[in-house]
Amino acid sequence: MRLGTRCRVASLMILLAVGAARSAKTQSAQGQPAPPSPGVTFNRDIAPLLYQHCVSCHRPDGPAPFSLVTFDDVRRRAALIATVTAERYMPPWKPEPGFGRFAGARRLDDAQIALFAHWLAAGTPEGAPADRPAAPSFTPGWQLGRPDLVVALPAYTLRAEGLDVFRNFVIPIPVAAQRYVRGIEFQPGTPAVHHANIRLDYSAASRALDDADSGPGYEGLILHSADYPDGHFLGWTPGQFAPLAPKGLSWRLNPGADFVVQLHMRPTGKPEAIAPRIGLYFTDDAPAQLPVMLRLGRQNLDIPAGDAHHPSRDSYILPVDARVEAVQPHSHYRARDVRAIAELPDGTTRPVIHIATWDFAWQDVYRVAEPFWLPAGTRISSEYVFDNSAANPRNPEQPPTRAVWGFKSSDEMADIWIQVVTRTDADRERLRADIGRKMITEDLVGVERQLTQTPANVPLRNDAALLHLALGHTNEAIRHFAAVEQQTPDSPVAHFNLGTAIERTGAIAEAAIHYERAVALDAAYAAAHVNLGTLRVRQGRLAEAAREYAAALSAAPDDFGAHNNLGRVLLTLHRPSDAAPHLEAAVRLNPRHPEAQFNLAELYATTGRLADAVTHHREALRLRPGWEPGVLALSWLLSSSADPRVRVPGEALQLATAATEASDRANPLALDALAAALARTGQFAEAVAAATDALAIARRARATDLAAAIAQRLALYQHRQPYAGSTP
Repeated sequence: MRLGTRCRVASLMILLAVGAARSAKTQSAQGQPAPPSPGVTFNRDIAPLLYQHCVSCHRPDGPAPFSLVTFDDVRRRAALIATVTAERYMPPWKPEPGFGRFAGARRLDDAQIALFAHWLAAGTPEGAPADRPAAPSFTPGWQLGRPDLVVALPAYTLRAEGLDVFRNFVIPIPVAAQRYVRGIEFQPGTPAVHHANIRLDYSAASRALDDADSGPGYEGLILHSADYPDGHFLGWTPGQFAPLAPKGLSWRLNPGADFVVQLHMRPTGKPEAIAPRIGLYFTDDAPAQLPVMLRLGRQNLDIPAGDAHHPSRDSYILPVDARVEAVQPHSHYRARDVRAIAELPDGTTRPVIHIATWDFAWQDVYRVAEPFWLPAGTRISSEYVFDNSAANPRNPEQPPTRAVWGFKSSDEMADIWIQVVTRTDADRERLRADIGRKMITEDLVGVERQLTQTPANVPLRNDAALLHLALGHTNEAIRHFAAVEQQTPDSPVAHFNLGTAIERTGAIAEAAIHYERAVALDAAYAAAHVNLGTLRVRQGRLAEAAREYAAALSAAPDDFGAHNNLGRVLLTLHRPSDAAPHLEAAVRLNPRHPEAQFNLAELYATTGRLADAVTHHREALRLRPGWEPGVLALSWLLSSSADPRVRVPGEALQLATAATEASDRANPLALDALAAALARTGQFAEAVAAATDALAIARRARATDLAAAIAQRLALYQHRQPYAGSTP
């Protein structure tokens, strides 16, 4: 009888009436009258079921409308309990049996359901006190227990009337070191909160949008800099109760992160104080694997009024092997039947999930009890069937009206989210890129359809531009951003976004004008300072770039990009002592960023910390396997370091050989590194040949400085001497 994190009081009041009407003729799960069974007692038979399946919500101070902990609590509602369990309304568990096995299933079997009817027919005997198990204990207010950390959204007042409100709130997460998170619990605090999408942003971009808005939060799309952490579901919908992740599937939380929480709020007829809380639960267990989120679902939904059977289908072919870990369908009121299946390359099929009687009030994350592998080439298909007829008692419009895709609860959605893991990091990145493009493309369909209804809607037009930009549709993005800038000429965000799109075309000077305008309107706009600094680097104006990055850090001291870029510029300006705190901060703030690891390695190589340089170059390549700058830099250290303790000539040769082959012996930098590694392993004739080829290519490219350096090393190899010294 668990009601998740939000009680469906209206539904229960209806069932109370039904239960009272049927109390004299309660039937068993098989539809036959339940015969008296004097042997069934509360203490021995009923309490264990309630304690396992129901009292996590039906307890004092719980989210359900009444408690079912004591004998008296249950005895007074025996008829209701027998009715709602026989009809399988309670405990709430929507997946159909035989279509996937999920952990924590709350479905009662026929024998368990019959116990409630037998107990009622027997007169609800209490039984021997010694037979009753101890009641579970709970932390007041939290279903998962006391959180290790609680963060609160800023207070926001929702208007009493009008359309639904969608607003993004940016909340710093106060952690001083990397933590592993095994789960979160979201407390909406009021029925006015319809659902929440929760992402993490390690950049300052979301915070800048929040700061630019006069009130708490900001309107519009969640930026692509904000993402689900390590491929984990973060969010809340009515009825959802996300369990703690199993061992090995925690996610990493690093310092400097913001929660970006998109709330869908519905006016209730009176002003509502909106102040949700998020509880975080930590673990000492590092994640063994990093999942990927797949989303199936079409956003071209257009369901005619009166259509009682309207299907919506989508599919996706896996480019790599993937293991299914969890599933979360999401829709609104008109959905009736939801299913997803996997069609394997050999022609066999495997069910993923099937919900035959969708209920908007009960949406959950279903974690697979025994995760299973799907091979590359598997087609995962989803199908929703919608009932937009007057016969659908859950239809929000009576008489029915046309329903289209949208965020409002009176609109419709047809999503199925699937969490998977891959066999390798390379497969994970390939899958992320592939499914990411599919999802962004579908998002754009939905936004463009909404924009046709309200073409002057600035947040929607801005969302459309961002999606076009993510898909590489630069001209379309510029068109939308320019329209937004014309409507809001004094908005620093509008100028920033337009500058971002223009920069993609290579028009650096024009893009810089818009970034300059953005920081003139808001001197604390960190992201605009960062982008302007990057343009100054491209223009060769390094001192100006350093000033822009420093200005960004004045506004946002934990901005990872500003630290990383400023450190790199200072290193290029031969100021390693000034660069060090910034490059070290960048790695501390975002240890999974390969360029940050590379830059710190270069700093340490410059300052003589060669073993540390090797460590960070290795980490950069672990994060981005085969990345040419990292491969060549590590090869040079392992072959030519002035410290013989750092050298690993055999590995250096393998790295340089791979880089040379990847470029078909056309990259003089790779050939130069190969020559150094060959000389270090005593293969001087081969080293001379590689260096000679590198020198010829450099001269043809008129790379004068590079050619001169290669010529000096070539002379060493011709005299059977390896190169030793600083990394070129």
